Parts: sequence; C-alpha cells; structure tokens
Amino acid sequence: MPDIDVKALIFILIGFFWGGFTAPVSIKLAGIYGIIDVPDARKIHKGKMPRGAGLGLWLGYVLMAVIMSSELSYLRYVMTGATIIFFCGYLDDMCSLSPFLRLGLHFIASALIVLPLNLNILLALVAIIWLAGVTSAYNLIDGMNGLCISMFIASSVILFMLGNSYEAIYTGAMALGVLCWNFPAAQTFLGDGGSTLLGYLFASHFLIIAMPNLQFHGVRFHELIIILILFGGIPVIDTITAFSRRILSGKSPFYPDKKHLHHILISLTGSNVFTVSVLLLLQVLTLIGGLSVYLRIIK
Repeated sequence: MPDIDVKALIFILIGFFWGGFTAPVSIKLAGIYGIIDVPDARKIHKGKMPRGAGLGLWLGYVLMAVIMSSELSYLRYVMTGATIIFFCGYLDDMCSLSPFLRLGLHFIASALIVLPLNLNILLALVAIIWLAGVTSAYNLIDGMNGLCISMFIASSVILFMLGNSYEAIYTGAMALGVLCWNFPAAQTFLGDGGSTLLGYLFASHFLIIAMPNLQFHGVRFHELIIILILFGGIPVIDTITAFSRRILSGKSPFYPDKKHLHHILISLTGSNVFTVSVLLLLQVLTLIGGLSVYLRIIK
C-alpha cells in the first residue's frame, strides 16, 4: 500500500475548507459594493450574478505565503505579483480600467517572478510574455460555470507532480472549494480578479519550478515554445486560436465574440456539464503532453 503524503493531505483540507467558507463572504461583499456581472449579448448566463469570488483565493494565498515565506523565499515575489494582479482585476470588476493599464501591470507582475530566476535574456523575455499571456488567457476562458476553475485545478495537480509543490496543491484545493459555489449552478463568479489570479498563480509556480531546470539542460527554443503552449493548456490554445481567427478576419485580436471553444461546444450540445467535462479532459491530456516533453528534456 503506497504511503500517504500527510502534508499534502493537510494542505488540501485547509485549502478546500478555506475556499468553500470564504466564497459566501465574497458573495455578500459583491452585493454591498455592486460587484455584479450583468448579462449581455456575448455572455451565456441569463441573470445578474455576484462576482469577486477570487477575494477568498487571494487572501488565502497571501496568508499561506506569509506563513511559509521564511521556508520558501520566492513566495514573497509571487504574493506581491498576485496582489497586483488580483486588485487590478477586482477594481476592473467594479469600474472598468484601461486595458493598457491592466496589460502594463500584468507585465510588471510577471517581471517580478522572472527576473529573480536569473535566466538568460531570451528565456527571461519569453517567460515574461508567457506569464502575462497565461494570466489573460485564464480570464478569457472564464466564460462558463466551472470552466476556469477546473482548468486551474488540473494544472495544480500537474504542478504538484512536477515538483512536489505544496503551495500549488493548496491553491488547487482552495479553487475546488470555490467550485462548489460555481458549478454546475453558479451562485457566484470568479470575476476578472479571480480568473487572472488563477492564471498568474499557476504560471508563476510553473516558471519557478521548471525554467531553471530547462535552462540548465539547454532547452532549445522550439522545445521551450512547445512546452509553454502545452502547459498553458486549453486557455492558451483557445486564446491563440481566437486571436488568430480575429486577425485573419480583419478585426482586432481583442474584439470580443462568442466563438471560443466553450461557446462552440455548448451551442452543439446545450450542456454546460458536458462542455466543461470535454474541455477538462483536453486540458489534462495537454498538460500530460507538456509534462512528458519536459521530463524528456531534463533527463
């Protein structure tokens, strides 16, 4: 009988109950401060919905980082960047911010993670762009109950397999707690603050674990791009597809539409649960592909 990782189990339980119990608090705050998602032509949901469930995720991560930062110094950088990312999105949920301001803050938060890794210039530049891109990609995929959160949970499990990252499994468990309030019938949405936070946390921990190893083993540029796309998963693949489609049709890549993967699947099946299940399976397969390429390079 395999040994049970008691430390991982403790992190999972604490994270799950934290996420589950803080979600109702965020719902109440959303009502007080008017953080409400109003349906429009490109959204799937029909009624008004409180958003801002990422508040509990952010606070839970900060508390964990403060407690563990003496043991894992890089958590200070992630915590600082995550705070920038979350409040940028949380404020945007209340009153729209300039997209250029948001993009600039995303790049600053990304640089906070990448620069301390002491990568060569090319790897550092690619890593900063990828981290900012994944942060936005998780926001763009957040168009259906449970979708963004399920993408993140799958990524957190792979991160734990990649480097015994207890902070990753903890954040994944927090997200699972919030998922109980978001899927299949949503009582709250993540909001931009929550979705961008999840993308940033996953991408930050991945770079911290993987990039120094890839640089040490002399990863080639095309191998790096393949790994980053695969670990970016369905959110990144969907974003690349959407941007390419819009550019080829002569529109701005940031022009919103209802042609994302989840829009196409739900239009074919009419089932939220089926759509999320299919995309989650594809996410897992994509992450496993990225893991296999990564492990082959560092052997």
